Amino acid sequence: MLGAVQAQDGKVVGVSWSNFQEERWKTDEAAIKKALEAAGAKYISADAQSSAAKQLTDVEALINQGADALIILAQDSTAIGPAVQTAVNNGIPVIGYDRLIDNKDAFYITFDNKEVGRIQAREVMKAQPEGNYAFIKGSSADPNADFLFSGQMEVLKDAIDSGKIKNVGEAYTDGWLPANAQRNMEQILTANNNEVDAVVASNDGTAGGAIAALEAQGLAGTVPVSGQDADFAALNRIAKGTQTVSVWKDSRELGKRAAEIALQLADGKTMDQVEGAETWDSPSGQSLESIFLTPVAITKDNLGTVIDAGWVKKDVVCQGVEAGKVSACN
Repeated sequence: MLGAVQAQDGKVVGVSWSNFQEERWKTDEAAIKKALEAAGAKYISADAQSSAAKQLTDVEALINQGADALIILAQDSTAIGPAVQTAVNNGIPVIGYDRLIDNKDAFYITFDNKEVGRIQAREVMKAQPEGNYAFIKGSSADPNADFLFSGQMEVLKDAIDSGKIKNVGEAYTDGWLPANAQRNMEQILTANNNEVDAVVASNDGTAGGAIAALEAQGLAGTVPVSGQDADFAALNRIAKGTQTVSVWKDSRELGKRAAEIALQLADGKTMDQVEGAETWDSPSGQSLESIFLTPVAITKDNLGTVIDAGWVKKDVVCQGVEAGKVSACN
């Protein structure tokens, strides 16, 4: 093991975050830092603050600071192309982190996003098997938004085709921002005279925005809403009954694996030599070396799972929850 650590000593891994303000990226960052420190490597980073243009200059800056490998959470999967090319031209390996960079020169590590979408739809459908459904999608610049939606539709297609479920509104959420999700939800509620029976929201931020819109109309807690990321606020909403499910993607594992892969590639391994890598065909037909981790549905019934795993403290999940209502909070 010592030899492996020495081999990595002095390596620099640069991480380009799309929008570090989202709660979950702090967990990812801590995992990446921990894995790099354990290997004697250095972490440097930049926050694009939801700007695709800034992310291009961020990546250049990370390269100029001596990055031996790059982990990129792309703000815009197409716009990031020139930055990937710059890295490749400088012999620096790139990892597309969590979001697809549709480029054969970028290793792709994420959770199975279609399965996340399937889980979201399944859990909402269990709670509300028919009626008017609204879809609060992710950012149109992020391929994950469409992977999630296609997974949701796989589950709901038959019910939609038969008329049991009616799609009464769907909207992309610019930048995945909760305020934009809230505005989208308000417009869908207005267009349907508040007759919305279920909301399939694609992450916990958009779920929070949708729930704020429902709350203003006195509908929060009666309309099932999905999410993902196991954000602390979302887990508390699940305990309180205003959110139905969050799909937990243990980003501690994602960050750790990404850091380890970055160091392997910086050390000269080829992408297909990374342990667990599989070739995956992207929507544009590119063959990418990829790793897909498995997501987990978190509902009121298994909230204890994330508490027991040390993901979140019980008092955070259970804050303001009525005694005896949720077994994880007893």
